[in-house]
Amino acid sequence: MRRYLAVGLDAYLCLLAVGLLVRSCLESVGTGRAIALPVVQLIGLSFANQVLLTMAVRASAGKLIMGVRVIRLPDAGRPGFRRLVLRWLYGLLWLPLQPWRRFLRDPAAVWGPERPAGRPVEAYADLAGVRQVRRRDLRSYRAAVRGGAHGPVPRGD
Repeated sequence: MRRYLAVGLDAYLCLLAVGLLVRSCLESVGTGRAIALPVVQLIGLSFANQVLLTMAVRASAGKLIMGVRVIRLPDAGRPGFRRLVLRWLYGLLWLPLQPWRRFLRDPAAVWGPERPAGRPVEAYADLAGVRQVRRRDLRSYRAAVRGGAHGPVPRGD
């Protein structure tokens, strides 16, 4: 639930910032640019939030508020620029199309069960090899590793 709230906060903060920027810029640009301007600003702010801020503090603005951190798998280290860019592109381009992809593949499956009986639900995994965990779980994991105990990688929240 924390992850979803963090994503919602990220989207809200990005739209709020773009709304404030566009409002101040609309008087100086024509109508053609007025359409492209919010799109370019949304993409730029999304990149800055999801890649640059995450590189700096291990979390986007919404994740910071919700106490969620982004880690690299399998060692719970800091994800690099390339992984974060791949993760950002994945979230920007591929994830929004999933409901449509499922509907186009099998319209009856949208209203029916998602998985065949007996098949386990897949654990949260990310395309780029990064995972979101609670800050508290990450601290516990690091303390266990420093103490000599080798526990599992923190599970996603």
